[in-house]
Amino acid sequence: MLNILLILHLLGASIWTGGHLILALVILPKALSSHSIEGLMAFEEKFEKVGMPALAVQIITGIWMAYQLLPNIGSWFELDNDLSILISLKLLLLLLTIIVALHARFYRIPNLTADTLKSFSVNIILVTLLSVAFVIVGTLFRTGLG
Repeated sequence: MLNILLILHLLGASIWTGGHLILALVILPKALSSHSIEGLMAFEEKFEKVGMPALAVQIITGIWMAYQLLPNIGSWFELDNDLSILISLKLLLLLLTIIVALHARFYRIPNLTADTLKSFSVNIILVTLLSVAFVIVGTLFRTGLG
């Protein structure tokens, strides 16, 4: 069962992280150089349809796998072994991602114009860096912290 969860988790991570890397490295620079938000908004609209379900899959499978590895949820936060440290890091990254995403959704996107694009780019870069951090921390479950 853990293998199936891991595969689903990795597929979700591929979509989520890959989409944000495309957004940050391809779409955003074009939008900034052209001072136009149309391409960015078109990408966001399409990506949201696969990106949000991918994130949901990651959350569900991540929590499920964490429970399989450490069934005592309280031990996730004790930080006394590699697993609890990594689970706590993943949960922290999730919290930060949610905060940045909510900020973007409710404050940046409703007021997005060519003039506010630079400030919105901070949100894009932060979510992209957080998604890459998710991948890095995820690999540490296999390789260990040491």
